[in-house]
Amino acid sequence: MRPDLVIFDCDGVVVDSETRSNQFIRDELAAHGLDLRLEQIMTMFIGGTIAGLAQRAREMGARLPDDWVEESYPRLCAMLAKDTPMIPGILEVLHALEEASVPYCIGSNGRHVKMKATLGQHPELTARFTTNVFAAQDVASPKPAPDLFLHAAREMGHTPAASVVIEDSPTGAKAARAAGMRCFAYAPEGHGARLAATGAQVFHDMRDLPRLLAL
Repeated sequence: MRPDLVIFDCDGVVVDSETRSNQFIRDELAAHGLDLRLEQIMTMFIGGTIAGLAQRAREMGARLPDDWVEESYPRLCAMLAKDTPMIPGILEVLHALEEASVPYCIGSNGRHVKMKATLGQHPELTARFTTNVFAAQDVASPKPAPDLFLHAAREMGHTPAASVVIEDSPTGAKAARAAGMRCFAYAPEGHGARLAATGAQVFHDMRDLPRLLAL
């Protein structure tokens, strides 16, 4: 069934920033006494907020300064502002939505400044994502709470039941489920078992999405 609204996560769905972001986090935590493999970082922290990451890292033994979040975030954004590519096929998806007159937006646990750094490198994206970008800082509780997706649907003028979420993390997929929205989970590598366990419909190539959305 064709949705009335499509809500995209940003990192790992619209822009290919997850690996670089998590490498940055891995290096930062290692410098503060918590040495984890990149695969562990990706599994434990993907889809969360930087503040939530810092709290959990401290619980695991990281000696992060009190101001680490506010000090490190600008450095992360500056790194991502250079050479963060788009997810292959995302422009084709956005074009198909436009051709079908289906509105879309972004709902991300990342901050607005981070999305400006990543989306801002691509004129094709900045032209499409203007007032239709929503961040966890806009609501009381981030994903996996439903607040952000409910806020995005409300601001875009559509009901949760008629909205679809495109995610790449179990955290985001759980938020979609809590919001009463269908979720398609993008897993370009592996089988996406952790995503499927949330009830999301897993797909592996962004170019398949228009067909899945019945566009």
